[in-house]
Amino acid sequence: MLNVFRSLVVVMALGGTAIGCAQTSTRESTGEYIDSATITTKVKAALVQDETTKARQISVETFRDVVQLSGFVDSATEKARAEQIARGVEGVRAVRNDLIVRTRQ
Repeated sequence: MLNVFRSLVVVMALGGTAIGCAQTSTRESTGEYIDSATITTKVKAALVQDETTKARQISVETFRDVVQLSGFVDSATEKARAEQIARGVEGVRAVRNDLIVRTRQ
């Protein structure tokens, strides 16, 4: 009987751990979080290497393989190039391009 009780405790503990790491509509699982962080890093690195984009002005966030670009850029060309770069990174499912083109005054 003691072995059955111990087994039940182990199963409950493992089940609780799995539930604690489960994804929800607003939170990624541990694996998804790691994948998103990797994609974000790859997109940022690609933006830094590109001559057109000013990566320091572009913020990159990833959630479930969807990349969001935000910040300010100097031209529509730079905005389009940043999106093109993000779409070209392996693992990116979609890109939300919320970059704002500064207007000259």
